[in-house]
Amino acid sequence: MNLSELTAAIAPLDLRSCLISRNGRLLLEHYRDDLTRKELARINSCTKSILSASICIAMDQGIVPSANTRLSDFFPQLTRDHDPRKAEITLEHLLTMTAGWSWDEFGGRNSFPKMTRSAHWVHYVLEQPLENTPGTRMVYNSGNSQLLSAILAMCSGMSTAQFTEQHLLRPLGIEAYEWEEDPQGVHTGGFGMKLRPIDLWRFGQLYLQQGMWEGRQLISRTLVRRAVSPAVGTEPPRHGSYGWHWWTDRFAGAVSGVAVPDAASNAVEYFYARGYGGQFVYCLPELDVVVVLTQDQQRHKRNSIDVFRERIAPVLVGENPPN
Repeated sequence: MNLSELTAAIAPLDLRSCLISRNGRLLLEHYRDDLTRKELARINSCTKSILSASICIAMDQGIVPSANTRLSDFFPQLTRDHDPRKAEITLEHLLTMTAGWSWDEFGGRNSFPKMTRSAHWVHYVLEQPLENTPGTRMVYNSGNSQLLSAILAMCSGMSTAQFTEQHLLRPLGIEAYEWEEDPQGVHTGGFGMKLRPIDLWRFGQLYLQQGMWEGRQLISRTLVRRAVSPAVGTEPPRHGSYGWHWWTDRFAGAVSGVAVPDAASNAVEYFYARGYGGQFVYCLPELDVVVVLTQDQQRHKRNSIDVFRERIAPVLVGENPPN
């Protein structure tokens, strides 16, 4: 790995942190300052991928039923809704953001802010009308994640944070975290978690190792593969696909620092967790690489570029071109 080239690529960007590993070994560990190295910071929607891991662990253990289980098994009121399609929503639909709710996360309807101002977030989501038949269209929706968090707590008899700490964080050696709750005490499934950059890296490395950590299979390989495999295409301006609360995409290389079209058949595929403001965990299985980026875009609004695709991926793929 050309560390000098990577360091030069990220130097002007004022990132909070940038961690890059290959073969499980950290080769670049950049922090804005020593405080950034140690402090817990918001990972925003990367929380969704953490939740996905906990759901997969609970499925492995038989605590949460299979992905084709209907949401109405947990919330029977959906069977009495005037729209019979609500009774057809499954856990799979929640995980892939294809439940069909009429939802505009931060757009004209501001569905997400309205949920967080409501007295009961779970009820708010369940009461939204359907705009699409379940399973037909991906619409990004943190309400789906809140329902999954509530279901995990219902099935496990523990809070989402307690379950995640016991079965995921502690085994990874993650000792400190923070996690917000809704008015009913359900931990926020779509956002609200704080971690250190190094702990985001541990999480990414776990998925790169197909759920294995220090000789222990924390998540079955079957569910890891299912979670990070493309399940549904996204719509512009997003590109790539979506899995179980993970994003997927491909990178074919670069010419003069500009990414070439994604459609190239020999592109390097990757999956990633993504959080507002520039929080990312990228996993590139073909290269055995994990990249963690944390930023302050919401405050500084300085990086309009896609740091990974424009600055980091060209170096990584340039050294290891697709076959």
